[in-house]
Amino acid sequence: MMIRRFGQRLALVTTIAAACAAPAASAQQAEPAPKPGRLINAGDVLSGELNAMKVRGAKKGKKVATYQVTSEPRRLPPPNGLCNLETGPETFQLITSSDAQAAQLKGFIGKAISIKVDEVACAQDAGQMSEAVVTKWSVVTKH
Repeated sequence: MMIRRFGQRLALVTTIAAACAAPAASAQQAEPAPKPGRLINAGDVLSGELNAMKVRGAKKGKKVATYQVTSEPRRLPPPNGLCNLETGPETFQLITSSDAQAAQLKGFIGKAISIKVDEVACAQDAGQMSEAVVTKWSVVTKH
């Protein structure tokens, strides 16, 4: 009797394991490869949510406000390409060149914003918190 119960339990466990493994295997095969995002060129508009971060600056270790736009994946023009990512960067760090630009962004923190991109490149320095860096930009619309 003991051998028969063992065989029934073994058959039940094997059936359950096969039923659980089949959907996982088919789900892995069904996923298509991610497509690269649209190409972003100088003069194009980048839209997304604006985030602010405090980062220690190089000058005397003071905290400096850093702004970041989270958007859909976008490809950068050559030679930057995809920034060593499958789909292109999704986070873009905005470099402010003046206090006026920083003040302009403060009102949009946590909100959707659209910016016109004039210069963009892949992030390469260790202190950069984003996948790509927008060095020259201007606000297009106010929300």
